[in-house]
Formats: sequence, C-alpha cells, structure tokens
Amino acid sequence: MPICVYWGEDDFAIEKAVALLRDRVLDPMWTSFNYTSFPPEQADAAIQGLNQVMTPTFGAGGRLVWLINNTLCQHCPDNVLAELLRTLPIIPENSFLLLTSRNKPDERLKSTKLLKQFATEFREFPLIPPWKTELLVQSVNQAALAADVKLTSKTAQLLAESVGNDTRLLYNEIEKLRLYAEGSNKPLDVATVTQLVRNTTQNSLQLAAAIRTGDTAKALGTLADLINASEPGLRIIATLIGQFRTWLWVKIMIESGERNQQAIASAADIGNPKRIYFLQQEIKFLSVEQLISCLPLLLELEISLKQGASEITILQTKVIELCQICRGS
Repeated sequence: MPICVYWGEDDFAIEKAVALLRDRVLDPMWTSFNYTSFPPEQADAAIQGLNQVMTPTFGAGGRLVWLINNTLCQHCPDNVLAELLRTLPIIPENSFLLLTSRNKPDERLKSTKLLKQFATEFREFPLIPPWKTELLVQSVNQAALAADVKLTSKTAQLLAESVGNDTRLLYNEIEKLRLYAEGSNKPLDVATVTQLVRNTTQNSLQLAAAIRTGDTAKALGTLADLINASEPGLRIIATLIGQFRTWLWVKIMIESGERNQQAIASAADIGNPKRIYFLQQEIKFLSVEQLISCLPLLLELEISLKQGASEITILQTKVIELCQICRGS
C-alpha cells in the first residue's frame, strides 16, 4: 500500500520530491496511461483519486495518482473518510497514492491518523526560518554538493545571505554557478558569486541589523530595497520577529549569569553554539528592556499587515519607531 503524504511551505522542495517519485514509479512509455493528477478545484477529487488508484496499471511500470493541495488532513467529509477506510488497506503494491498540501496535517482528525497508519512516507517540507543562518548555509552546501559546485565557506555564506530560504532561487543560482564553473576544479570566489548571483545587496537580516543600531536612514533605505525587490511584507516581519526573539533570549540568558554557550544556544533555539559569541557582540549595547519593547511593535506590525494596512506606510512607520527604541542606548 504505497501511500505518500507531503506537506509544507517549501513548494519547490515538494515539486522535486514529486518529480523523483514520478520517475521512480512510472515507465516513460506508459505515463499517459498510469499517471493522473487531481487539482483541488475538481469536484469529488478525493473520491475519484481513490477510485483511480485501485485501477490496474497498463503496460510496464506502476500507477501514480496525485491529489494536489488536498485538504483531507484538515477537513475530511464522512463519505470521503469512509472511502479512505475502505480503500487504503487494499491499494495494489504497484499503485501509488500521493497527497500534497501546504498546511500541516491536523493530528486530531481520523483521516490524518488513518493516513499516518498506512503511509510509507509522511514528510514535511518546511521553509528554513530566515534568521537560522547556519541551516541556510547547510542548505546551500547540500545543493552545491548535489550539483558538483565547489564553494568556499565565505561564498556559501554569501549565497545563503543572497537567496535566504527561497529554495527555488537557490537551485537556480547554483545551476548558473555550475554552468559558469564547468570544467574548473577551483572553488568559486566571492567576487564571482557577487557578480553572478542576484539579490546580494539587501535582505531582511540586514534590516534587522540596521534597526538594532538605531540607524533610521540605513534601515529605511534597506526597507526600500527590499520592497523594490518585491519581498513580501509578512516575510520581512517574520524575519524581524525571529531575529529579535533570538537576540532577546541570548540577552536574558547572559544577564541571568549563564556563560555556557551550549545552554544559551539551546534556550535560544540556535543550532550552532559558536554563533553565541557573535550574537553577544551584536546586542552588547542593547538592554533587555529595549529588546522587550521591540516585540509588541513587531507584533502590531504583523497584525496590521494581515488586516490589510498599507504595506509601505506601516512598515516605514514601525521601522522608525523600532530604530528610536534601539537608539535609546
């Protein structure tokens, strides 16, 4: 009973996983007979998909039925649940049922429990939080290794800062670098990556750094660059909230007398304890009170954006207020 459930916000990673599964299951000569996808807007997509996965395969290879962006793990009508109970245990070995969704499965639902019981793959594809720089660098190194692109630690860091957690952009840039370096065994240098990789000038972490130092002019300039680069406002605010929470945790731990970098990293949810030293330097001139005062402003900004406030105006206003708080040091 080969059943795969993929979910998460990293659409590109899900697309890659689906392509790998499709290549593994289907015979290219018989794909048109044995591959069916059901978009979410199609009426009774789940019922039709479950009926289709029980259809014997034609010719060579297996059968793949894909329920795209389905909601069975968020809301499952009784008739669909009954069909799942009847079908999942008896899906033929050479037929694959694939369900994908951006939303996390609701573990309380009977449909989710049933799919977890029978699924051979139950995988999440999350976006790496933009402020977890060590994980972004790790992702860059994995992509470079897979494409046989040689990077130094500095170029990997630069590439991570440039593309952030945009997996699709990362692989596009890695492919560009691969074509440029084809035939060369030397690692790419910083100058080359800077010239070839786009979006290397500004990111939301640089905005957080400008706010931290109270440099209003630089912060507004960085914000303008982000907006001009079509960076979504909610993604900007998510990065700022994550970064300020990290700074706050580190500051609280230090002021409480904690000196063990491993303990501080664990409390602040930082993967690499060696980053603690640099974080300490970043917040050396900020107080716990200042960092705490920033969080309500950031949450107000998030709520305003979600309620449809003018993005540019509200972002500029809150960035100025945040700089004023941090400049108090």
